[in-house]
Amino acid sequence: MNKPATAALLVAGLSISASSQTNSAGWPQWRGPNRDGHATGFIAPRVWPERLTSRWKTDVGLGYATPLLVGDRLYVFARQADDEVMAAVDAASGKVLWRTSYPAPFNMDKAAAPHGAGPKSTPAYADGKLFSIGMSGIVTAFDAGSGKQLWQKTALPAQPLWTSHSFSPLVDRGRVVFHMGGNDQGTLSAFDVNTGEVKWSWSGDGPGYGSPMLFDFAGTLQIVTMTQQKFIGLDAATGRLLWERAYTTDYAQNIITPVRFGDTLIVSGYQKPMVAFRVAREQDRWTIEQVWENADVSLYMSDAVLAGETLVGFSQRRSGQFFALNARSGKTLWASEPRQGTNAAIVSAGEFWLALKDDGELIVSAWQTSAFEPVRRYTVAASAAWAQPVIAGSRIFVKDLSTLALWTLD
Repeated sequence: MNKPATAALLVAGLSISASSQTNSAGWPQWRGPNRDGHATGFIAPRVWPERLTSRWKTDVGLGYATPLLVGDRLYVFARQADDEVMAAVDAASGKVLWRTSYPAPFNMDKAAAPHGAGPKSTPAYADGKLFSIGMSGIVTAFDAGSGKQLWQKTALPAQPLWTSHSFSPLVDRGRVVFHMGGNDQGTLSAFDVNTGEVKWSWSGDGPGYGSPMLFDFAGTLQIVTMTQQKFIGLDAATGRLLWERAYTTDYAQNIITPVRFGDTLIVSGYQKPMVAFRVAREQDRWTIEQVWENADVSLYMSDAVLAGETLVGFSQRRSGQFFALNARSGKTLWASEPRQGTNAAIVSAGEFWLALKDDGELIVSAWQTSAFEPVRRYTVAASAAWAQPVIAGSRIFVKDLSTLALWTLD
């Protein structure tokens, strides 16, 4: 079994999240405090209950954006009619404290219409501000205390294919990073968090759907992300391209957020194998070379979570299959029975990992490497649930198609 302390020490030494510099707990951004799918401050029960306790449920609007938890407030980004809405919700009662909206009419591509026109991008919180990007590419900064709109950038003319903007912004030392634009043309930019002024930009490709990460390789902070056709690393201070590698999938669906293990980056894509690339610098030249490949499993819309040397994920192959592999070698450690579902949002919580499936089932499993053996299964949503569950203390917040709910372990 991989102990959570080991995983925490490993992750802390490898990646840097700007939001984690000001938020040691809660859920201030995409995939949690450290942007890696790990919950902090989780209080595990001695015995998992047969049922979770439903505390409240609030209608907040359509969309798949993960709610943010900061202190005693939740922040939810959703769609109500033709408006995109940012709202603050009291975490204890579910009461809406404030709501700010702006017009954002949007027509979905027919192929992606079943997923709805609600935002897919999770906002980011840092130093009293909220940052979001909507379906049509509208970038907005809000005051988290009052909901007041601080600044806004309108969309570039072109839009991404299929579901529009689904990546989640990254805050880095007074700047917030967005990849705006669309099919074959886009601009990845760092905006000043206070003014919206562009500090640097890179226009080498259209945006992908995976979210950018901030990593330190050989003393250089890098923005690492999947674009429409590439896997890239940019100097976080200047936006200068350090390295790139062609990476494409069928239907231009680069969706996965990179996972770092040591000096390697682990990625996958629709019907593509899991691959680890080593990032290295020789004098002033950066290289990225493949270390291992595992063709047995693949990631599509579900990101994997790392603890120690074990990576747990959800493969879209075989009609949905949970798996674990060794991050150092790429060897498969175990795989579940097939036909587990369409998608699963995975979170590590202490000695357990939890997976919220799109059908509303929450699976609890212990971190171990021998087999897929769930401890409990709970039903926590009545409609499509694609957002990550937010886990803090003994609380589990779940956003489904249009509602936000609180479940507790007692």
